[in-house]
Amino acid sequence: MAEDPYKVLGVARDASDDEIRRVYRKLAKELHPDLNPANRTAAEERFKRVSAAYEIIGDAEKRKKFDRGEIDANGEPQRAYHRTYAGAGGGFGGFGRGGAGPDADFGFGDVFSDLFNRGRGAGAREGYDPFTTRGRDVRYTLEVDFLEAVNGAKKRVTMPDGGTLDLSVPEGVTDGQVLRLKGKGMAGVRGMEPGDALVEIKVRTHPSFTREGDDIKCDLPITIDEAVLGGKIEVPTVSGRVQLTIPKGTSSGRIFRLKGKGVKNLTTGAHGDQLVAIRIVLPEKVDDELSYFFSEWKQKHQYDPGRG
Repeated sequence: MAEDPYKVLGVARDASDDEIRRVYRKLAKELHPDLNPANRTAAEERFKRVSAAYEIIGDAEKRKKFDRGEIDANGEPQRAYHRTYAGAGGGFGGFGRGGAGPDADFGFGDVFSDLFNRGRGAGAREGYDPFTTRGRDVRYTLEVDFLEAVNGAKKRVTMPDGGTLDLSVPEGVTDGQVLRLKGKGMAGVRGMEPGDALVEIKVRTHPSFTREGDDIKCDLPITIDEAVLGGKIEVPTVSGRVQLTIPKGTSSGRIFRLKGKGVKNLTTGAHGDQLVAIRIVLPEKVDDELSYFFSEWKQKHQYDPGRG
């Protein structure tokens, strides 16, 4: 008999969906087989139990059904058994011809059909077989680098049962997005279709780039002479380095837009832009020559930078 999923995850029955999700992510990361090479077998087993528990109470609809007793900890329908009483005329559990009245004619098929359809509640489908069910979905969290999320990548995932799964991370995937891999979940029962693998993407931060929608933002440090004199400067982008022309007299904070150098939109297929913010960086040591030059220049060229 499967364990209570609340106990497996160590959360209260009234825990919020966010709390359950946080606990699962923490446990899944701690128990990942690749992070427990010294105790891989035990980690895999615990990882499978945690994933199976989250499959039930991590899904809002399944959680409601479990709390109402409609499904068990395996996600299987709970079969409702009916008490039967002998009627005045005896017969099979009150279902015989004598116990149900002179016009009743119940066969075994009617009895069991009624039993299983009631167990499923109102709206039960014709021909329902309670011993046949679709395979369970499995959930997994996959961390990818920032540039892998922007440009796409091929990744190999270790699944809860210890097996591996190769998948393509699409270009432009976002943090928190869930990829559904049809038929890559648990096997179905008695020939039913397997479940799906649901892979949630977590994108690592990048030291230089940040993402805002489909645009990429970055700072570009330049020297004081480049700011004054202008020139061509090499700029890193998510798809490689490009040349950017800096005009004379460029101030810190000025933003240049590189068209089409952002992230591909998964819906439209169009690319965003890269926004390059200029940051003037002085030399680590200001020598006497530079100090003298600016002191002389200041005497002849005073200006208001707009400090108000």
